[in-house]
Amino acid sequence: QLQLVESGGGLVQPGGSLRLSCAASRFTLDLYAIGWFRQAPGKEREGVSCISSSGGTTTYADSVKGRFTISRDNAKNTVYLQMNRLKPEDTAVYYCAARIGFPSLCRPTQYGYWGQGTQVTVSS
Repeated sequence: QLQLVESGGGLVQPGGSLRLSCAASRFTLDLYAIGWFRQAPGKEREGVSCISSSGGTTTYADSVKGRFTISRDNAKNTVYLQMNRLKPEDTAVYYCAARIGFPSLCRPTQYGYWGQGTQVTVSS
């Protein structure tokens, strides 16, 4: 089965930057759409950004547009989320997830394969 592992989380100050990575094993990601999702304490999991299997189509939540960038390197079997100008409200556990095809909406219920998550904390 497809396995995903997130890395790159940590503690950063407001205005700082962080790059998250999502690495796949057992199967290559070239046929999978990938989404980044996050969940803060007491809140539902929400979509942050999604990318098509080829990387030709990307979507972003309004709250992160202009600050976050999703990209993928299928040769390395890895998807990235570059996060700039971070805010305290970005604090959450960040997950990557995969599915065959590319759904019309970047929502958690559209994705079936999930990583374990990585903590991102933005605080002064």
